Amino acid sequence: MKLLCLGDVVSQSGITALERVLPRLKQKYRPDCILINGENSAIGNGIDRTSAEALFALGADCITGGNHSFQRKGSEELHEEMPFLLRPANWLGNPFGRGHCRIELPRYDLRVISLQGNLYMNKCENPFLALDALLKESTPRDITIVDFHGEATAEKQAMGRYFDGRISLLFGTHTHVQTNDAQILPQGTGYLTDLGMCGAQESILGKGIEPCVHNFIDPENRMKITDAGAPYIVCGLLAEIDEKTKRCTALELINLREID
Repeated sequence: MKLLCLGDVVSQSGITALERVLPRLKQKYRPDCILINGENSAIGNGIDRTSAEALFALGADCITGGNHSFQRKGSEELHEEMPFLLRPANWLGNPFGRGHCRIELPRYDLRVISLQGNLYMNKCENPFLALDALLKESTPRDITIVDFHGEATAEKQAMGRYFDGRISLLFGTHTHVQTNDAQILPQGTGYLTDLGMCGAQESILGKGIEPCVHNFIDPENRMKITDAGAPYIVCGLLAEIDEKTKRCTALELINLREID
């Protein structure tokens, strides 16, 4: 199977980037499933009905979440309503929605799990223990994919190594900067520390350069953070997984920069 995984979609610029680029990615790779991290796809931040519906309309089979999943008013009800819109499975308390789903395909089920890291993030349940528990619910048909939304590269690497051989693919999201360490770990798990982002190329993490720079230089007189626009960048990963062994067999980084 071929799985197309796309990094954090940042505001309207991220959706516009996918509108321009995703059709040719689908034509080139013919993926069986498309996973998109959309927890910051609403204008400004978070996710709302407009951005979620736009991502599903573009071809997302599942939208994974992160620390901004419940940033917007109405997002709790949205997560309850949409079964393939995920928030982190290890969110503390009794959150709305769900942290994992199964996409039923003819020969197997693609089980997608959304998790969040603890280092330098808002506190969540231990992601290692949470994934251990979720894997006990696996069925023989499951091919398990994990989006680990975290800040610390060491935490992401540790997750990959600890679960090597027990899941088919683990990729990181959240930093908006694509890493260059796509690899198949010794026991067959595909791994990438961070997919990167979909959004404005000339930006700082998808946002306007001037206010971001100003706020680092003069934090006491902060400027309002603005969205950036064209040209666009689309980052992600194409993973090939053997349906019988459930081992990852190939990985290809996607980093498309558009000249507007």
